[in-house]
Amino acid sequence: MDLALHIDGEWITDRDTLPVINPATEEVVAHLPLATPADLDRAVAAAARASHTWRGTPIADRTRILLKAADLLVSRADRVARAMTLEQGKPLAEARGEVLRVAGALRWDAEDARRAYGRIIPSAADTVLSVRHEPVGPVAAFTPWNFPAGSPMRKLAGALSAGCSIVIKASEETPGTAVEIVRCFAEAGLPAGAVNLVFGDPASVSRQLIAAPQIRMVAFTGSIPVGKLLAGQAGNRMKPCLMELGGHAPVIVCADADPVQAARKAAAAKFANAGQVCTSPSRFLVHESLWAPFLAEFTAAAERVVVGNGLATGTTMGPLANARRLEAMTELVDDAVEHGAKLVLGGERLDRPGYFFPPTVLTDVPEHARVMREEPFGPIAPIVAFTDLDDALRIANSLPYGLAAYGFTRSSKTAEKLITGFEAGILSINHCGGSVHEAPSGGVKQSGWGREGGPEGVEAYLITKRVSHLLAD
Repeated sequence: MDLALHIDGEWITDRDTLPVINPATEEVVAHLPLATPADLDRAVAAAARASHTWRGTPIADRTRILLKAADLLVSRADRVARAMTLEQGKPLAEARGEVLRVAGALRWDAEDARRAYGRIIPSAADTVLSVRHEPVGPVAAFTPWNFPAGSPMRKLAGALSAGCSIVIKASEETPGTAVEIVRCFAEAGLPAGAVNLVFGDPASVSRQLIAAPQIRMVAFTGSIPVGKLLAGQAGNRMKPCLMELGGHAPVIVCADADPVQAARKAAAAKFANAGQVCTSPSRFLVHESLWAPFLAEFTAAAERVVVGNGLATGTTMGPLANARRLEAMTELVDDAVEHGAKLVLGGERLDRPGYFFPPTVLTDVPEHARVMREEPFGPIAPIVAFTDLDDALRIANSLPYGLAAYGFTRSSKTAEKLITGFEAGILSINHCGGSVHEAPSGGVKQSGWGREGGPEGVEAYLITKRVSHLLAD
């Protein structure tokens, strides 16, 4: 895995390094160079210069370059996927699927930017009143480790398609995927400085980049506490933010749902990426009449999950990304059991090298247990029964999070009650759908500001300018 910083069109390797650990083996697979403060200043200056070049590039030429980058990424999908599995752990097929999806997202945004229309407004006879959309300017972006391709590409595709330059700090735990993606942009002909990729101490890097006067916008995906910190730093400088933060997605299985189908779909979503997904279903509220069959099928599905090295044939769930997540899983399970929950399946780290934690099922979990209040971000599923749908919605909405929610019902009337009742920015009925290129994703309450995906994903990086043009004689 060849790792480097990318600043002003140059690949840089001769810096102090940080080891990159394979979470399936706990072995060092690469060494990551870290940016110095001078490197960050140079990246910001490069982005500021390139901003004028890139925004002035005709939209047809911008689109051609971005589509070429997408084609390069598809042609390298196997190589990029292997790098992702080595550094993040997810099964190779899952990693390859992620690479192909983000290439599709780039294509969507590149084409959709052609439709960032303004408008002419009827006005006085001697005045042309118009509304125009322009790039916000250089962007500072920060992305996490759980989707090493998905999270960076959402920022890169939206910003570049809108005509913005960008300085992106991808995760130091999963840098190889981001490096491969940026290589595609560079080789596709993106102007030097339009994309700058840096790594370093997260707190120091974010503080310096956000404070830089040339940076006009901040985009972040990650935890709520860090999001609040970065939003505060940006707010002090009146810089707009795009924040995709954590959640604790409830699942309500109504009395008229098919419990077997609901359990199978919910389990498949729960254990994807070892539960390390912001939108992962993580609180299961099942009507008491369906609780027993749902639990039986969900547990059976969990038992069928094959936990192992993502490079091994047959693996369907890889390790957790780091040792911190292992400790967090153990604490949540222990707390739930101490509060009266029943451990049905899993619950302990697997006795082997690597950060492996099995699919875990808990029942009879009280509302005040930590796992019902804190996003587990791992393969833990608390399943509880309810008798009244209004009470289930109360529990679902009782937390300060509102990213995703899921409901299962065979009644259109009940479905509408779920749709209007859930407090969430992303809602799926009768399935556990993931992100799609053509529609927006984002949260409400403390789960974030703004949207990624769909037309909104490009609009986030545009400013609206009102122009009143008094015609000359």
